[in-house]
Amino acid sequence: MDIGEEKGLDFAVQMKSFKIALYGFEELVERVAAQKRDERAGLFVPKEDMIDYEKFYGAVQELFGSEVKNQDVKYFYRKLCHNPDAPTDWCEIFGYFSSEDSLASQMNEENLVFLVSRKQRVVISGSRRRDVIKCIVKIPQLDLLIAASQRGLITVFNNQMRVQTSTNVTDTSWITGCDYLPQLKRIVATTERTIIVWDYKSQGSSQENYFVIKPMDHCLLCVCVVSLPDQLCRDDILLGDDGGFVNKYTVQSDDFGLKQAKSKKKLQSQVIDSKNFKSVKRKLHNDWVMKIRYIPTLNCFGSCSLDSVHSLVLESLKKLEDNSPVREFSMPRGANSFCYCVKANVIVTGGDDKVLRLWHPNISTKPVGKLVGHMFSITEIVTNEKDQLVISLSSAKP
Repeated sequence: MDIGEEKGLDFAVQMKSFKIALYGFEELVERVAAQKRDERAGLFVPKEDMIDYEKFYGAVQELFGSEVKNQDVKYFYRKLCHNPDAPTDWCEIFGYFSSEDSLASQMNEENLVFLVSRKQRVVISGSRRRDVIKCIVKIPQLDLLIAASQRGLITVFNNQMRVQTSTNVTDTSWITGCDYLPQLKRIVATTERTIIVWDYKSQGSSQENYFVIKPMDHCLLCVCVVSLPDQLCRDDILLGDDGGFVNKYTVQSDDFGLKQAKSKKKLQSQVIDSKNFKSVKRKLHNDWVMKIRYIPTLNCFGSCSLDSVHSLVLESLKKLEDNSPVREFSMPRGANSFCYCVKANVIVTGGDDKVLRLWHPNISTKPVGKLVGHMFSITEIVTNEKDQLVISLSSAKP
């Protein structure tokens, strides 16, 4: 056999192998498309049969080898999830498109929904190495922004993103959340075992002064503040912990003002026994409480958990003081986050099953709608009331 015949035989073998791979790829695409159609129809898909992005990418590599690039396969998978009935071409997983028009339209529809006109990097002096921002809270009435890092740096920015003041919480535990106390005009933050109350308006060396409320029965995971119109000089702090409890602590200005007046020597931090505060708690979940919010429009609070049965609880504050039944929403694998859209009167939830669910606040048996498109666990949800948009983040790495 001469060299020409040998090359021709090798080419024929390669073509046959490639056609077999294409056939397997078409079957894989059809399975994913069928799965997405079932999810949109609200049908149950067994966990072992689900093909997420990692399984899809692994199968594509087995068929075509390591030459396929992650970003090209991810784009193809996202397109398939967005519209299971859309026409697809195998060459797209290699970064080639049948026409520039189809690529441009696809980018306009999915990838260019938000155009960022200006990006600014804000560097915080004094931040510790390998630190990350754990919580960001906007204070609309003061036009300020609060940022709390995991290792204890709490910073207040003005509307120009310039640092107004900051403090370092010298606690051995990590910061888990923060919020603003509108009646007391102070900042509250939580670590895994303590509540921190800081008067950010203090000047000079007193900036480092804050109050530490402890001990806590469980590890605190999230926090929010309830400020009611009829409450003067008093705020309620809602806390979620790793025991599935929702806690409510009532703090008043006298709790900190009198303590500060009696103290002749300025200390970096002052410890207050948690038993000195009025508090109630109730176990509402069988897993960690991931997020807690107070919704003034509904006059109730909401808490979500990884618990598949008690995934979201929506109730009035009075329910924390008794054992009467509460309004519960159940979803597979629980919820990592939720938010409420006032104009649409819907609650949006998201979690490890990668599905955004829309609920009517008074109907807990079944969601009124579903949004599918994430390839990884949903970690955060917010709504744009003006444009009626749901903005969700996932754990996917860029």
